[in-house]
Amino acid sequence: MLNVIFDLDGTLVDSVADLQVAVARALEEEGEPPLELATIRAFIGNGAPRLIERVMQHRFGRVDPQRHQDLLRRFMHHYETAPTARTELYPFVAECLRELAFKGHQLALCTNKPSAISRRILEELGIAAHFSAIVGGDTLPVKKPDPAPLRAAAAALGKRSTLYVGDSEIDGETAERAGLPFLLFTEGYRKKPLSEIPHLHSFDDFQRLPGMVAVWTDEQRQAPLPV
Repeated sequence: MLNVIFDLDGTLVDSVADLQVAVARALEEEGEPPLELATIRAFIGNGAPRLIERVMQHRFGRVDPQRHQDLLRRFMHHYETAPTARTELYPFVAECLRELAFKGHQLALCTNKPSAISRRILEELGIAAHFSAIVGGDTLPVKKPDPAPLRAAAAALGKRSTLYVGDSEIDGETAERAGLPFLLFTEGYRKKPLSEIPHLHSFDDFQRLPGMVAVWTDEQRQAPLPV
């Protein structure tokens, strides 16, 4: 059996609508109009502080540190009020996780979103029970693409062969730096073409993922034992 570690936003869940609403409410408090959904989608990646940096650069043309902290605080307040009001699992995610867990694979989450709200999202969307470990953006002093969070998630699951599943160039870089094989979900928030993201295989439908994991499991079983 394998360890299978997942990213969250853009991989398991489509969260852009709730992020857009939280950004819009924070901007409204400054007398600013909201940003388009497509604009927020393009800004996702590297965690909430980076999202707000991109929002400020886009709207104000600069990032003032004090204003950034204030806007980030208000954004998080609005987001934490209702993080799953518009957020949905991608199709067949729940079924995929249930099948992987049933077959004995250990599952973990590695995300740049804070761990508490990540757990809340998993719970409210009914998939938290499948995860044995959660490493969030506040678990360690560093975030992805630093490989430390992914390595920590793998260590929490124990010594097994490990796959990482994500949707973006950030996830691809993280997996490469951690020395782990990467499966790329193509329907998330990536900004680069597939050819520029290092990955073992790609998929566009979570119905395919259990079969891909099974093939990798069989390959690992057939690999020669180390001398």
